[in-house]
Amino acid sequence: MNFEIWEPIYESILADFGYPRDGDERARDAIAAYARPFDFDRLDCSGRSVAVVGAAPSLPSEVDRVADADRVFAASTAADVVSDAGFDVDLMVTDLDKNPETARSLTRDGTPVAAHAHGDNIPLIEEWVPRFESSQVIATTQAEPVAAVYNFGGFTDGDRAAFLADILGASELRFVGWDFDDPDVSPAKARKLRWAERLLHLLERLREERFSILDGRRDAIEPIPIE
Repeated sequence: MNFEIWEPIYESILADFGYPRDGDERARDAIAAYARPFDFDRLDCSGRSVAVVGAAPSLPSEVDRVADADRVFAASTAADVVSDAGFDVDLMVTDLDKNPETARSLTRDGTPVAAHAHGDNIPLIEEWVPRFESSQVIATTQAEPVAAVYNFGGFTDGDRAAFLADILGASELRFVGWDFDDPDVSPAKARKLRWAERLLHLLERLREERFSILDGRRDAIEPIPIE
């Protein structure tokens, strides 16, 4: 997704949450100091199925569903659950707020990590990203991309993983460990899940397919316009 398409969606997210755009831009510039261009051919998903793994409480009971996917893109702590179950993680997507030590270990072992910069995680960026293996880091932003800091679309770790899989050519997206109605999350997280739902609804329309996790929910989703 190019930034011209993403920007009005991004502005709507900022307005909804009251986030200042310059905060995201400062974080983007902070991670840019450590970012290197990434060789995306290493993660080519053309003609492949990708399990996009969320960190919902249901994940441990359904993690075996990743077994027959060609690649596994895991959001945040989902990477730990997938690894603990004996499956490989091909990409971890994280804003560093829960398990940055897992991201560090993965990069040191040769697994790429999409490390996301946003308005309130500059201290985490400065603490952890220099400790990662730099050749394994995909630096991302939700603001305008610069140099080796990329913006593929998406807002939460999970839906950013889906947008990345799409950009990398995935023929099929399989969603494992997702719960848009998790009653145990904070009100702020619940609002983020609403946006994740809307963004995946947009992505399925852009891909001209239907994601099973949205079945029974589409009529209640406010569509994001496709320009």
